[in-house]
Amino acid sequence: MGDNLHVPHEETKGIVEDTVDGRLDVYIWDMDETLILLKSLLNGMYAEAFNGLKDAQKGVEIGKMWEKHILDLCDSHFFYEQGLHNFFDQEAMKLWDELYDVTDKYTDRWLSSARAFLEQCLIGKKDATSSVASAVGALDSPDSNYQQVNVLVTSGSLIPSLVKCLLFRLDGIITHGNVYSSWEVGKVQCFQWIKERFSCSNVRFCVIGDGWEECEAAQAMRWPFVKIDLRPGSSHRFPGLTLRTVGYYFSVVYGSPDAEDDKD
Repeated sequence: MGDNLHVPHEETKGIVEDTVDGRLDVYIWDMDETLILLKSLLNGMYAEAFNGLKDAQKGVEIGKMWEKHILDLCDSHFFYEQGLHNFFDQEAMKLWDELYDVTDKYTDRWLSSARAFLEQCLIGKKDATSSVASAVGALDSPDSNYQQVNVLVTSGSLIPSLVKCLLFRLDGIITHGNVYSSWEVGKVQCFQWIKERFSCSNVRFCVIGDGWEECEAAQAMRWPFVKIDLRPGSSHRFPGLTLRTVGYYFSVVYGSPDAEDDKD
């Protein structure tokens, strides 16, 4: 695994040292069909889940526009830390913002809800806002002995996955060093690396995704797994998933007496 897949050692060390006497929760996220929707837009599966209430062709068109943005950005230039404003002119930014808003409306706020939930995971509160997202990827909660971090493990190749983070507005809450590609090594190996990085005594891991690979990898690590469900009305989708629900998964596996922290 290349160096660009790691949080710098000093940052990881600082997070671990700060939680020697406290608790660290590590949320491990899948990307496609979890934090963002792309494949299910392109193949019509998202619209199918709504039994005719969604225009499947519109979903396909939205997905194709995202594919074009992703490929264009990968082919022309890509430096994750510089951000989209360094790549796109004002007109391109306007088109990108419009596509994001159209997608969010078509998916009943899936994108914005997923992003808001990432922020909630970082601070452990329901009223999280983007202004409190940490550039490092971990924040002190009101309890200084309780920290959280978001990590992304995607089965896609690294560069397109980092581009997706930028285009879908995830870069402010998942840093480049917290993005892993399991393209060549598989998710179990990535999970093992993550376990080694965050090796403090009181750490809890939770995997959130939609596929069999991350489910089996979570089972192999004996970590809780929250399966994302596209179907409307499900509590395991966006909007829908809450810290209360994730807190139950934590408590079932870890038996934490302070699982109530995740339910507030």
